[in-house]
Amino acid sequence: QVPLVESGGGLVQAGGSLRLSCAASGTIFSINVMGWYRQAPGKQRELVATITRGGDANYAESLKDRFTISRQNAKSTVYLQMNNLKPEDTAVYYCNAYGPGFDYWGQGTQVTVSS
Repeated sequence: QVPLVESGGGLVQAGGSLRLSCAASGTIFSINVMGWYRQAPGKQRELVATITRGGDANYAESLKDRFTISRQNAKSTVYLQMNNLKPEDTAVYYCNAYGPGFDYWGQGTQVTVSS
């Protein structure tokens, strides 16, 4: 039981697109930053993208041309639009939300890109 609910993962062919969503399911005060991280088998968890409450986005350099992060503050929801997916994008994608005194993680959603 976590305060973040993720959706949108699945299986897609290379070159296709997916849109991930993550919403805070409870009342969380002052979420400063929401973001996405991913972890592939045998690798460490890595940054995909983050976005501040004011809309400033930060991306992993290798992903910035294909992925877009967005946020709806009124719904405490963050999205990740993933375009031109590649097999190396296959990973478990985790939603994150942090602010004063907290750092929450979602359960993760599997993204699998076939060749």
